[in-house]
Amino acid sequence: MMKNKLERPICLEEYVIINGISQFLYHLGTSYDNPVMLFLHGGPGSAESLFTRAFQEKWEEIYTVVHWDQRGAGKTLTKNPDKLPTIDLLLQDLFEIIQYLKKKYNRQKIVILGHSWGSVLGSVFIRKYPEEAAYYIGTGQVVSMLENERVGYNKVKEMIEQSGDKRSMKRLESIGEYPGHRIVFNKAFLKKCEQVRKLQGKYKLGMKLDLTIWITVFKSPIFRVSDIIAFMKIFRANANLHKFLGDFNLRTETADYKVPIYYILGGNDWQAPYVISQTYFEEIEAPNKGIYIIPNAGHMTMMEQPDLFFDALLEIIKIEKMNQ
Repeated sequence: MMKNKLERPICLEEYVIINGISQFLYHLGTSYDNPVMLFLHGGPGSAESLFTRAFQEKWEEIYTVVHWDQRGAGKTLTKNPDKLPTIDLLLQDLFEIIQYLKKKYNRQKIVILGHSWGSVLGSVFIRKYPEEAAYYIGTGQVVSMLENERVGYNKVKEMIEQSGDKRSMKRLESIGEYPGHRIVFNKAFLKKCEQVRKLQGKYKLGMKLDLTIWITVFKSPIFRVSDIIAFMKIFRANANLHKFLGDFNLRTETADYKVPIYYILGGNDWQAPYVISQTYFEEIEAPNKGIYIIPNAGHMTMMEQPDLFFDALLEIIKIEKMNQ
């Protein structure tokens, strides 16, 4: 069993039967009176339940935070290696998890926070089931996958040109046309994408999977060796979601939302470029909305500037209390 070092009143890892399969949930909090936040991880397939130590301690003072390893990710994938996700299955999973949390914590609505791929899932979900969400927080928010890659590529190209880095320019040119007219997650695209991400990492525009991230993972109280094996399988496990993600574009519908919308964006995130979300945010019609751009933070905004991210969460809770 996991160690509850911080002696949290709420500290639970469990498997719950959701939509016919056993799915992993990890709850942490300090008070049953706090709002319940469901954290939707990125990827698709990159469970972030192992990262809680890197950013979440303060959150637990104001929220009960629940991490869910989605179908095709982390501990849920380990338990169900052949039950793979489609967008419809995930939306149904998410709906059922919210029903479970509402009952468990006696809540009418749940706060949803979506990171990266989780912001895609979260944005689609709140359109379909607005009455389930108290409000939505997007970080590393994806508006359009094609636009993401185009803007992120142009930004790193501009940085390389400015610094006169001929070696990186050669590497960029060897990639050829990117991302093309449409994103298809095949081997050729992935190879190009990986090269772009490496260059973005070098110029601190993207996410670096460096040693500190792995140390965080290994130190997590819920870490198991099977988590590494699951991580190595995520691409194949999430092939169906990649098809959906390649064509994803929030702008195909109006920007009308029935729930309050908040974006917390890294001012140095060029993996899901914050400038795209910023422009889209201006079009949003919602009962309430707010945007926070965190300086010196990239795609892992909450891990790179945890204090500033927490300040934004405090502000959001204050606004929501005033509007209740």
